[in-house]
Amino acid sequence: MKKLLLIASFLIGGFTTAQAQQTSPVWPGCEDVEDVKACFNQKLSQHVRENYEYPQTEDGDYVRGKVKISFTITEEGKTVVNSVEGSKPKVNAAAKEMIQKIPDMEPGTLEGEPDDRNFTVPFNF
Repeated sequence: MKKLLLIASFLIGGFTTAQAQQTSPVWPGCEDVEDVKACFNQKLSQHVRENYEYPQTEDGDYVRGKVKISFTITEEGKTVVNSVEGSKPKVNAAAKEMIQKIPDMEPGTLEGEPDDRNFTVPFNF
């Protein structure tokens, strides 16, 4: 009987863990859409197009490069840049500045409580 109770408690615990409710951060303007993740991605792409400013050399040439940006949407809905990896320091700085301009949003949740969400995104500028 003890073995049966032990097995049942593991199964119930497993089902409870498997049913953990997790939501994504909600970008302003995506509150009433059906697919919040798709809207988030669309808004992020739009944000990049509208807010990335290509750095220039002393000669006026635009500096281009690839970066990988890691950032967190905190449980307060704020964006924090964790790292920017790329071979061009000017592109890295411009990319970091652009990500820091992401608007505050409704944070993601875990079990109904606000929770940090980490993102890592590659960009070609």
